[in-house]
Amino acid sequence: MADNNTTARPYARAIFRVAQAENALARVSASLAVAGDIMNDGTVAKFLANPALDNEARLKFLTGLFRDAEGEDSIFGGSNEHGTNALKLLLEYGRVDVFPQIAEHFEAMRARVENTVDVTITSATALRPEQQDAMVTALRKRLGRDVNLKTVIDENLIAGAVIRAGDVVIDGSVRAKLEGLSNALTS
Repeated sequence: MADNNTTARPYARAIFRVAQAENALARVSASLAVAGDIMNDGTVAKFLANPALDNEARLKFLTGLFRDAEGEDSIFGGSNEHGTNALKLLLEYGRVDVFPQIAEHFEAMRARVENTVDVTITSATALRPEQQDAMVTALRKRLGRDVNLKTVIDENLIAGAVIRAGDVVIDGSVRAKLEGLSNALTS
């Protein structure tokens, strides 16, 4: 049996092609993020697994849920033919549980097309705006892509920062340096 990433990939590609043709990458991205968050909720998945429900009832429930969560602009809220057809297909094949993975694959394809990368900087204290600007400039130069920056505070780092950009991890935290020193001393 295929894992969820393998199952989600062709759905994500199809949704991406339609979104790109309609120049709606940002809108579809937002809808997929909401759908992924909703499907990560075990309560929703458990409700959808109820054998007393047919796919029409599941579709009605999901379109209402997506519309409530995202408003009228939701592509899965029933007003978008492509979104409704995607939901019907996922329900027919019992694949609505892969929405989180579809969203991940979609975002990766969108990032490649838009030449962007999501970067998370985890630091012990909040970064000043000028520090963030300097980091974005340096990362843009190093990665050759536009940078979408997110900052996270983790007081356990002591000092320094950990930068995650896709598969690239730069660990400049004091905690990592202390762990490295500890490992060197104990080996």
